[in-house]
Amino acid sequence: MERNNFLAVDIGNSWYKVLATQQGEISEYQMPNAIALFDEEFYEKPYDEEDVELEDNLIVEVKSPAFIDKREIFYIGKSATRQKNVSLTSFNNQKVDEVRTYTLLFGIAAYHAILTEQDNTEIEYKVQQLAVSLPTTQYKEKKELLRNRLIGTHTIILHKAPGIQEPKEIVVKLHIEDVIIGAEGACAYLGMTRDQESLGIKDETLVKDSAKGIIIGDLGGDSVDFVGIKNNKPVASVEGEPFGINSFLDNIIQKVSKNELYKFDSRAELEEKLAAGPSEWYVEPFAGVRKDISKYIIPQLKLMAIKYLEHFDRIRNSSSEIKGAVRYIAVGGAAKLAQRQIQEAAVRWAERGRPIELYFPEDMEKLNVLGLNVLAKMNQLRKKNTEELVYTKS
Repeated sequence: MERNNFLAVDIGNSWYKVLATQQGEISEYQMPNAIALFDEEFYEKPYDEEDVELEDNLIVEVKSPAFIDKREIFYIGKSATRQKNVSLTSFNNQKVDEVRTYTLLFGIAAYHAILTEQDNTEIEYKVQQLAVSLPTTQYKEKKELLRNRLIGTHTIILHKAPGIQEPKEIVVKLHIEDVIIGAEGACAYLGMTRDQESLGIKDETLVKDSAKGIIIGDLGGDSVDFVGIKNNKPVASVEGEPFGINSFLDNIIQKVSKNELYKFDSRAELEEKLAAGPSEWYVEPFAGVRKDISKYIIPQLKLMAIKYLEHFDRIRNSSSEIKGAVRYIAVGGAAKLAQRQIQEAAVRWAERGRPIELYFPEDMEKLNVLGLNVLAKMNQLRKKNTEELVYTKS
């Protein structure tokens, strides 16, 4: 299995989280879900060649059967967040139908390929197994369409790459041989219960709890993906909701811009401040001037926490398959950012006679991509065993 290249991508509305395994070595990346159209006329060299990181200057063009070729060039990720015309995700966006999904996914795969073959400007990179996620609200109807669009050969051109002589282009031909799609939330369960190397069960207690029922609430950017687990398997009657942290982040950004005269370049910049903790909850609209923004942050996180618990309460009462669940688990990057506010809201919820005792697992923001990595390896192992069985029978 170690000779294969695996790529696990959590297609988040705020961040793309990636685990890339090549010859047993794992690389980890994350990229803001941001793109911006590139205009040659207005391009200014934004760096000293010796100082810039490639990640800060990703300018890509994608030629792929996954979408109609418009020959558009985009800034992606960190480089996009610094552009005035940056495009962030819209509410309840349909990932399978949007060009941005493929531009970002192929772009970050090409970025990984370049880092592994740094001396080449023309790279052929094969991915034997790609695993990607979809929200539970889009999973059933869209998974096969996404899978079919991702399989095949895709060409990614990185324009104006630092350290590369004019015309400063690197061409990556990305060959994706097989794709498996996972549902957000269900992947988090895999990430909690399976070992990344052996693929065996690593949390027997959680698996035993699933005999009575588990509800996972994966809180992300624009969706909360609820998954019911019964007897170690997802149940069909539990689905997510179009609700997430992005609208609350946007409210904070707008209030800070209006009242403190500071403009965040993206949600990602604000999320990094939130993740750093209250000591970093300030902005500097002018040199030497610090403005405390916790008064804008805390009320929004409290509102989100209450809504999150309301959704949890509704879900646990809506499915006969999962009634009597003994474990409620909060996962996702947004849940980690608002963990304190969710816990405080849960205390008040208990006082109202409807307790929701939430468990916050370790690495809750990475569980989906960890589960996708397990899914990729399990699928490749399944294929290998099937091929060996066919060979022995013949």
